[in-house]
Amino acid sequence: MSEAGNASLRTDARFRSYWASQGISQFGDRITELALPLLTITVLHASTLQVGFLTAAVWAPYICALFVGAWVDRQRRKRRVQVYADLARALVLASLPIAAWLQFLTLAQLFVVAALAGLGEVFFNTAQPNIFVNLVARDAYVQANSKISTVRSVSFLAGPAVGGFLIQALTAPLAILVDAASFLASAFLIGHIDLTEPPPQSAHGESLLGGATQGLTFVRRHQFLRASLGCAATLNFFNFIGAALLILFASRELGLSATLIGLALGAGASGGLAAALLAPRIGKRLGVGVTIILGATIAAAGLAIVPLASGSTLTKAIVFGAAEFVSGIGIMLFDVNLNAVQTSVTPDEMRSRASGAFSTINYGVRPLGAIVGGLLGTTLGVRQTLFIAALGMATACIWLLTSPIRTTRDMKQLDDIDPYTGAPARPSAGMCSPR
Repeated sequence: MSEAGNASLRTDARFRSYWASQGISQFGDRITELALPLLTITVLHASTLQVGFLTAAVWAPYICALFVGAWVDRQRRKRRVQVYADLARALVLASLPIAAWLQFLTLAQLFVVAALAGLGEVFFNTAQPNIFVNLVARDAYVQANSKISTVRSVSFLAGPAVGGFLIQALTAPLAILVDAASFLASAFLIGHIDLTEPPPQSAHGESLLGGATQGLTFVRRHQFLRASLGCAATLNFFNFIGAALLILFASRELGLSATLIGLALGAGASGGLAAALLAPRIGKRLGVGVTIILGATIAAAGLAIVPLASGSTLTKAIVFGAAEFVSGIGIMLFDVNLNAVQTSVTPDEMRSRASGAFSTINYGVRPLGAIVGGLLGTTLGVRQTLFIAALGMATACIWLLTSPIRTTRDMKQLDDIDPYTGAPARPSAGMCSPR
């Protein structure tokens, strides 16, 4: 990362607005991520399996990302897709406190809201790579991802603590209203960015199925994307076996209050914040590929700490927070560097289609993991299931050990590697999509 690139991010008003929109939305999300399961557990008295299915409902729409990506690649104004996605999510989340006030709130509504909010996230995230590359120079990708991940980590640091306080002071439904407001703010900021978007390069007469197939074929043939997808999907599947039960474990088995859970999650998130800030420097020192592998390994170790919590209430909260601290370090080291690699090796004309194909598998396994987590938690026990999830996460690195990602040191090196064979690129080799 050059000093010029870093300085340009600090002085670019467009990137600052985009960065702020990410931070505000992420902060609201942290509140809902705590409020929604607690609402399900404490107000509607959901079972372990129902909590698992609720988590699955949030991520199930990503199964459609393959086709959403093909559709987004055709759109002239992808920023508008993000604005509409934010407005839709604000609307559906606002329905929860209204239903609670009218005493009409049901588990069925929670499932519908979770699914619709998840669908809005699919559209928003699928359009994001195109917006990102129009705002950020290539030599600033790692630093820009670091800044975005930093505000995400700050949201994990403060969001759960504030969320826990709001849930106890205002009740969970009203706390969710804060997230709805955050999406309105995000839509406003993104909508006012002065951005010239290039015309779409995908064929207008091409069917959604054809575009989706192209995206899937591109990712499958690409050495970097295939390996990173295998690693990320494995990590996500097992992580969500644990994530589906995390709040349930803290609330029912550890006996922690909403405030203590929020404080523990917030304190633990400081690890993610530190790692997000240091990820570019660590990646430069160790190499991007080694840092990605290190991050995945640390994330698995963090989850393994959770079921070890025992003793007094304070001790349980400290161990729970420590586990989140370690996990946060691993996830940020993994995400910041892997996102930069993926952005660098994907050509502009394939960004949304490749993102859609990647997300369909990478995020599509999350609801499967959540359902498996609910089933295993019901049959084997929550604590035992968390250990299984941590062990599974540790296997994710196998995908990277034989891929060119392992030896990648920086973004410039990617220009010298053939993306389909992993061998040194010939002078005529390009980054175009396969025919």
